[in-house]
Amino acid sequence: MSTGTITPYRAPRRTGNDGFWQLLHAEWTKFRTVRGWLIAVIIAAGLIVGVAALLPRGSNQCGSGSQSGAACLAKYPIGPGGEAVSDSYYFVRQPLAGNGTITVRVTSLTGMYSDQGGFQGGGQAPGVRSGLVPWAKAGIIITQSTKQGSAYAAMMVTGSHGVRMQYNYTSDSAGLAGAATAASPRWLRLTRSGDTITGYDSADGRRWTKVGIAHLSGLGSIVQAGLFATSPAYEQSNNPNVYSEPGGSTSPSIATGVFDHVSLKGAAAGAWTGQFVGDGGGSSDGPNGVFGKSTQPGFRHVGEQFTVTGYGDIAPEVAGDTGNDTISDHLFGVFIGLTIFLILAVLFITGEYRRGLIRTTLAASPRRGRVLAAKALVIGVVTFVLGTAAAALAVTIGLQLAHGSGIYVLPVSWLTELRVMAGVGALLALAAVFALSLGVILRRSAVAVGAAFLTIVLPYVLGASGALPREAAIWLLRVSPAAAFALEQSVPQYPQVFNQYAPPDYYPLAPWAGLAVLCAYAAGALGLALYLLRRRDA
Repeated sequence: MSTGTITPYRAPRRTGNDGFWQLLHAEWTKFRTVRGWLIAVIIAAGLIVGVAALLPRGSNQCGSGSQSGAACLAKYPIGPGGEAVSDSYYFVRQPLAGNGTITVRVTSLTGMYSDQGGFQGGGQAPGVRSGLVPWAKAGIIITQSTKQGSAYAAMMVTGSHGVRMQYNYTSDSAGLAGAATAASPRWLRLTRSGDTITGYDSADGRRWTKVGIAHLSGLGSIVQAGLFATSPAYEQSNNPNVYSEPGGSTSPSIATGVFDHVSLKGAAAGAWTGQFVGDGGGSSDGPNGVFGKSTQPGFRHVGEQFTVTGYGDIAPEVAGDTGNDTISDHLFGVFIGLTIFLILAVLFITGEYRRGLIRTTLAASPRRGRVLAAKALVIGVVTFVLGTAAAALAVTIGLQLAHGSGIYVLPVSWLTELRVMAGVGALLALAAVFALSLGVILRRSAVAVGAAFLTIVLPYVLGASGALPREAAIWLLRVSPAAAFALEQSVPQYPQVFNQYAPPDYYPLAPWAGLAVLCAYAAGALGLALYLLRRRDA
């Protein structure tokens, strides 16, 4: 007689009743049923929006508070990529129909600048110095038209950065190093073939080196080609050793380039025509008689030699020293909201330690890793959603108020706006998870909140306020969790534009690199919290 296999009896059980989703729901229920916590998150989000509404930042760049925002915005040219640009220079040009080549030799680049910010008519003003600002420029250019913001490609000599090829305002490539002098001239060449412009330089006019290639979509059959000179404003920081908005001054500068061996090959027509393009890009960098009546924009053509004098710049606009707004300038409330979210995240776990409820929680869900994950997910999602929504409202309201007041806000794409808004949410969420982990590690509210402030809030304050030397501040904003504030940066740094790149508009790390630093801190703290939660009694 054989016997069959006997299956042990198991009591019927509803699948998933003690699963992770049930635990997550329980943690969310804990959070939403504590009225004080709900009030706190609403206040935090409200402060992010409210500060943007109450404290619109920046200055009216149109020179008159009575001008409308639309009138102000019209004064700033927009480049081919949609960025605000400065596009002012003296241009000696001829029309070029179809393909062609322009070649010159630059034998000199000299200039003058004022270090006192004075604007006086008549004779030369006090504080005038002979010399060049670093990005003074003189060279050759092929441009779609003389309208500001037009597509272009240029080869140039500069004040301190050697030969460069620049095009469409944001692109920059290095050529020969050193200054252009009579003993060591620089030969420059631009060749057009359809929409492609190729730049070359040479030290002797025989051996040429390709510097760069520009593809300028939409060039018409007739373009303008010729010589140019320009010189950005001289910028003097009140304290160049401090990494923060310097509040320094700008003064006019002017540059003069001397050219010979000028050759324009192709279907060019007419005589050379001189024209000042632009109006300084909306900034007050014109000389206005500071350098005397004899030193003004213009050109002289004697024999084979051209002398061209100009001021302004051909470059993207940058934030900070110009007084323009960026969308990140309307996110000052994020810093205030962050402090509330940090406190709330700590209390979300230490409140259970203080009341002894953590024992009940762990008895119901013995797998401690899942408990910690559920709490981190709840606090992270709440802060991300509210933080992103609050940032979106703050940016929208801030832009409306700025435009209505005639304050110029540097334009960015909608993808950049979305990245900034979501980045604020990610910053707040990761900071909250970090603070929650500190709460598990330290188990005391006051100590954990203090640790969160010490590692996130204090480094930001020290790094962005000018309380530390420049290098120390940059280092702190690279290695501390405060590096994630780079997520608020909406406009890029341009190496070809001299500027005091500093918070709140610029940070030493790229946005996603700053996020990665905070991610590393949050992951490390969460891992340590999990280890201690498993090792210690509740």
